[in-house]
Amino acid sequence: MAAKLVTLPYFASQVNSKGPYIGLLTVFPPEENAFLGTADFKPNPEHPFVDLSGRRYRVGTIYGKKVIYVRCGIGMVNAAAVTQQMLDLFDVAGIVHFGISGDINNSMSIGDVSIPKQFANTGLWNWLNPKGTVDPDDVAQLEVGKYNVPKGDGVNLLGKLSYSTEQLFSVSREPNDATTLFWAGVSQHWLKLASSLEGMELEKCVNSSLCLPQKPKLVVGLKGSTADIFVDNAAYRDFLYKAFGVSSADMESSAILAIYSEITRSNRLFHYQLKKLILLLFQTCLSNGIPVIVIRGMSDLAGGQSGENAMDTYGSLAALNTAKAVLKFISKLPGYNSR
Repeated sequence: MAAKLVTLPYFASQVNSKGPYIGLLTVFPPEENAFLGTADFKPNPEHPFVDLSGRRYRVGTIYGKKVIYVRCGIGMVNAAAVTQQMLDLFDVAGIVHFGISGDINNSMSIGDVSIPKQFANTGLWNWLNPKGTVDPDDVAQLEVGKYNVPKGDGVNLLGKLSYSTEQLFSVSREPNDATTLFWAGVSQHWLKLASSLEGMELEKCVNSSLCLPQKPKLVVGLKGSTADIFVDNAAYRDFLYKAFGVSSADMESSAILAIYSEITRSNRLFHYQLKKLILLLFQTCLSNGIPVIVIRGMSDLAGGQSGENAMDTYGSLAALNTAKAVLKFISKLPGYNSR
């Protein structure tokens, strides 16, 4: 039997008529496998998925809550593009972003789960000569010469990195009128709800012969960093913790939070005329932003280990604990029930 051709406007109109949804975004296959492997995600029997721009958006429910799930891919560009695409096409009233990350804080351990209160983009620098002038508005600086071995005179031709704020453009402001952003925060009422997850049971073992030495924990309210950099360096790990007070390092979260910093679901109307395939989108934005939260599991020590990076060993466990926390959080969210 020939497959029925379904246009994107028709699919979106059918899905949105049952909204609003919780948007779920993860990053790469091990995280997706852990999430879908729980079997708590139930696909929509009529409209289970749509493939768009090389990605599969899955529609379904978790514990009766309506969700749309997508794997965005590694890096800030992928994360921002998919977040905006999901916002533009679907009736999404909140975002739960989740995945694994590097552990920057010595009080955290592999297998732990962090639900941070805010994230910084620590990948936006001015790379200066050794005697270069630092912009007074920059947030922090790293002088490469301080890491010379042997120490010597502290001069290094790589100079110094000066960490900058980024520009945030929003429809709530005048055109081309950007505000500066360094710390992007999650939604406080969702963070408060997430605090009830502290003390939840997390997995300790990858398998019967490989277990962590301690029982993993879930911590709410720390800070995280995001950059298009995989951190596996002890000195840089130490710098991130001392300069910014962050406890985790990942490659997507800040981009997702920035997209949602000035966006709300206040008024989003999709109207489809199937013969003409016309999509009309009306969107207004308020200052409080659509609810968004980030849940990250510690897969490695970001270079703080004595041997090889542990992500390949414990990444699947970190992804599983993250998925368990996501499911627990969704179960506590009011509303979004299927009908």
